[in-house]
Formats: sequence, C-alpha cells, structure tokens
Amino acid sequence: MALLEELERAIRTVAEGAGRSVVGVGARWGRGSGVVMDGGRVLTNAHNVRGPEVAVSFGDGRTVDGTVVGIDEDADLAVIAVDTADIPALAWAEEGAARLGSLVFALANQGGRGLRVTHGFVSGIERSFRGPRGRRIAGGLEHTAPLARGSSGGPIVDVGGRLLGLNTNRAGDGFYLAIPADAEMRERIDRLGRGESSGAPRLGVAVAPPWVARRMRRAVGLAERDGVLVRGVAEGSPAADAGLRRGDLIIEAAGREVGSADDLFEALDEAGPGGSLSLKVIRGEEERSVAVSLSGRTTTAEQA
Repeated sequence: MALLEELERAIRTVAEGAGRSVVGVGARWGRGSGVVMDGGRVLTNAHNVRGPEVAVSFGDGRTVDGTVVGIDEDADLAVIAVDTADIPALAWAEEGAARLGSLVFALANQGGRGLRVTHGFVSGIERSFRGPRGRRIAGGLEHTAPLARGSSGGPIVDVGGRLLGLNTNRAGDGFYLAIPADAEMRERIDRLGRGESSGAPRLGVAVAPPWVARRMRRAVGLAERDGVLVRGVAEGSPAADAGLRRGDLIIEAAGREVGSADDLFEALDEAGPGGSLSLKVIRGEEERSVAVSLSGRTTTAEQA
C-alpha cells in the first residue's frame, strides 16, 4: 500500500510540475502533443505539423497560432515559435539517465484535450525505428507507459520531471518508442530553432522493401530480383524529372547493389544536396540506367 501511495504522489508531482510544460499541437481533435523547450519555442514531432502554421494549446486554456521555424522530417523533430507566456521550459535529465528498468512517466495533451499522465518502465535502449520519411532513427528509448492516439510529441520524464525523450512511435504489443533527449537532440533543436531545416537530398519516391518486390514480381509472372520497388513518385520531384515510374525496381545506386531502403538512403547521403545519383532499375524485364539530379526538393511526403 505504501508503494502505491508513493507512486500516486509521484504522478501528481509530475503532473503539477512537468505537466505545465506539455502542450497540444494541432486542432482540438488534432494531431499531437509537444513540450515547451524555452521562452517562445515548442518541440514536437515533425509528423504532427502540416504547413507553416499550427495551433498550440496550453494547460492554462490558451490556444495560440505558432509558426514552424524548423523541421527535420528524417529525425521526426520540429520546432514551433509561439508565445509561451510564463510557461516554464522542461528541464533535461542527465544524458544516459534512462536505463533498463527506470521508472518513466509519459505526458501528453492530445490536440489540446487536456493533460494525460501514464507510467511505465524503460524496456529497451538503443532501439532503432523508421521515421516518417523511412530513414532509420537510432538510439531510441523503448518503454511501457501507455500512450493514446495524439500523444506523440509529448515527453517521457523521470521521477523528478526531467526530460528523457520525446515520444514518437508505437512499437506494438504494449511498447512505445521515444527519441532520446541527448546531445544530438539538443544540437538538432538549436539548428531548427535558427530556421535551419534538414536539407537531406531526396529522390521523391515511396518504396517497398525487397520481400514485397519479390512477391509482386512473382505475382505478375516476372523473374524475382533483389531491390526496392518504387510504389509512388511525387510530382515535380527529382525522381519524376528523371523518368522513374511506379513499379520500377531499383537494383543499384551509385554502382552498388540496393538490398534495402537503407542502401538507397546511404547513396543519397553520399551524393549530397545538389549532386547527382546514378541508378540501375528494372522496368518489367528491361534493365535501364537512370541519372537523377538532386538539385530540387519535393514537398510531398516520401520515403526516399
């Protein structure tokens, strides 16, 4: 009984302290949560924002329009400039404070519907998962604090209400993933706060993994080949300009075999913004070479 009472006090303390710094992002039935990082800045997930402006709802009842000043879709982070009034910034925990078995509290304010606090334990560290653009995010914290829809962008904190990570992904089977609040996140937030959004090069394609490509080619009577299947091409993207089409199978990038989306991302990163990338694709049964100029960027959601 004493243990439950202690847990009850801890939840109440976290709600009354760190809970003040948790905000809703988007319309009332909207998109997610966020956290005040300092005077005039709110941190949330990139997948919670659409366009340059977004509504931010505070625990004191205010809803204010904010401006997205920086966004990194590959890391799933966005910084919003907004009048935070006297809402305090959330303190950061020491790096590495989250260990296996650590007690954590997850806070959310789903689209401004009010504060929600749950608790759980760190069930895994150094987990990797894919962000909204399909790139792998490493170093994730896995925990068991239940999260309702709209909780992404809210924080997980320790018993002292200090930031351990930013919730971003449901891992399934009662597990959840958070981006760790470490030195790398601080650097990203600082850059985003200065308006330096991510400039990673993109093809402008949505891709399916090799096992899907093999199954689909087999279903239509084509020979199985390893590679990533193009399942969509964004209008006006470098891929569209180069003539890539839905159904193309990318088997090589920059002269190296493509066995996964990660191989394609690696080739894109090496080419860099403004560079070019040579691809080898299979269209039906015909093999062809494609040169892609990466000087442009598409604003349509894609995976590569």
